[in-house]
Amino acid sequence: MSKKYIFVVGGVMSSVGKGVATASIGTILKSKGFHVTALKADPYINIDAGTMNPTEHGEVFVTKDGDECDQDMGNYERFIGEDLTKMNYMTTGRIYQTVIEKERNLEYGGKCVEVVPHIPEEIIRRINAAVKKTKAEIAIIEIGGTVGEYQNLIFLEAARMMHRKNPRDVTFVLVSYLPIPSKVGEMKTKLTQTATRELNSCGIQPDFILCRAEHPIDDKRREKLATFCSIEPENAISAPDVDCIYDIPVNFEKEEFGNKILKQLHLKPRKKDLVEWRKFLGTVCDAKKELKIGIVGKYFETGSYVLSDSYISVIESVKIAPCTQGYCPKMVWLSSNEYETNPDKLNELKELDGVIVPGGFGSRGVEGKIAVAQYCRENKIPYFGLCYGMQIATIEFARNVCKLKGAHTEEIDPETPYPVIHIMPEQKSKLRHKDYGGSMRLGEYACKLQKGTVADSAYHKYEFPVSTDNIIMERHRHRYEVNNDYRAQLESCGLVVAGVNPDRNLVEIIEIKDHPFMVGTQFHPEFDSRPLRPQPLFMAFIKAAGEKSSK
Repeated sequence: MSKKYIFVVGGVMSSVGKGVATASIGTILKSKGFHVTALKADPYINIDAGTMNPTEHGEVFVTKDGDECDQDMGNYERFIGEDLTKMNYMTTGRIYQTVIEKERNLEYGGKCVEVVPHIPEEIIRRINAAVKKTKAEIAIIEIGGTVGEYQNLIFLEAARMMHRKNPRDVTFVLVSYLPIPSKVGEMKTKLTQTATRELNSCGIQPDFILCRAEHPIDDKRREKLATFCSIEPENAISAPDVDCIYDIPVNFEKEEFGNKILKQLHLKPRKKDLVEWRKFLGTVCDAKKELKIGIVGKYFETGSYVLSDSYISVIESVKIAPCTQGYCPKMVWLSSNEYETNPDKLNELKELDGVIVPGGFGSRGVEGKIAVAQYCRENKIPYFGLCYGMQIATIEFARNVCKLKGAHTEEIDPETPYPVIHIMPEQKSKLRHKDYGGSMRLGEYACKLQKGTVADSAYHKYEFPVSTDNIIMERHRHRYEVNNDYRAQLESCGLVVAGVNPDRNLVEIIEIKDHPFMVGTQFHPEFDSRPLRPQPLFMAFIKAAGEKSSK
């Protein structure tokens, strides 16, 4: 069969749900027997997402081949259950950079290089390269931004060109918002009609409209959209608000959205859909026992609001792991800054069943995080440190157990007398030359598990690829590492090095002896947690939290 392409665009406003819609479409089509992949086209001039502020943009997701990309890529991987690569992510900056490099290398043979057609042609080349690399039959491409913005026009033009060339192989999905003003009490379609006309002005006619709203769309509104947006009434797909994003594929299938897309692409389903996905949702519905999990961070404060997107992969990992064990997680947001100014607040941690300190950078709130690690260690509260959270636990242990007063990370205190966390040698010159973008230790690296440890037990108990020589592969994003000069001293005081990188002898996992669960990882296990395959360390953490809760 010829390759098929589905473009997903957004109307009316940002954060309308294009990412989870793209991921859900991929889940549905994969369940019907097709090999799918998903791509994100971001309209930013940034080359990648690595230099973006997480409070403004959300989490930076890392692919196994080391690309720093938009958080939607994480949703794609979780929903579709496939590892994506840097070819699945593109930005305006990345596209222009490639075209300019080609021009400098005379790859255009002396032609005048123009925005159209050369920029859209590069976008099309990347889409086809991603399809080839992933061996996909169907590619779902989310175009970032909102219809009507200037920034995403080059991506829309690429989509138009692909449709013009192969109309049977390309379809368009508009995800648009239908407000229900409280003082009016009626779902309004005018904004979506306008968004459709904006899309028409780009030479694109949507085949489907996903109707995002507080409540399901009714037949009258479907008829209005059919009349004014030139779609079939049944192609106005209801997309009401849900409490759990993993319900979305099932909701779409109530209207046979997957079969409608396949029909549009001249395909037929190959097998029954969403069997395993519905089993997973069954465990979510059956989970009743509440667990209170605290997440200690600093990237979720934005004015009077909490921006949980800064830690979205951690959040989804915490949602996924408990349900298979019968637990329903209740997440509590804890500001590390507050523990610095008011140490008495640490007592609130006793009310929690477990604490996670996720990744991060910089000095703000660091002493508060160290205080949290100490409190959890001393009071036997399950603690899970991710990347920076692992370094925090190491610093706390060095200060308070090994009695290395003033121990710290060189990132925060370059003059610390005990740099138990130090910069990796190859990173020194990069920082000196201000080589920040895409220059960290990124992507998938090996970790050899120490037998008999908590981590070793977890990876073997729960489904995860472990080699015959006890090696796992996990994703990284860091410049600093545990200083091996202090390793023997730390271990002699009770810190367990539960995993190392076999190539460079770098510390990858630490544990604290005689503790229900105090584990830290230099890598980011949250990037590899999926609904149909929960990440082992999150499973072990939740198990320990559950045991604390039951006492």
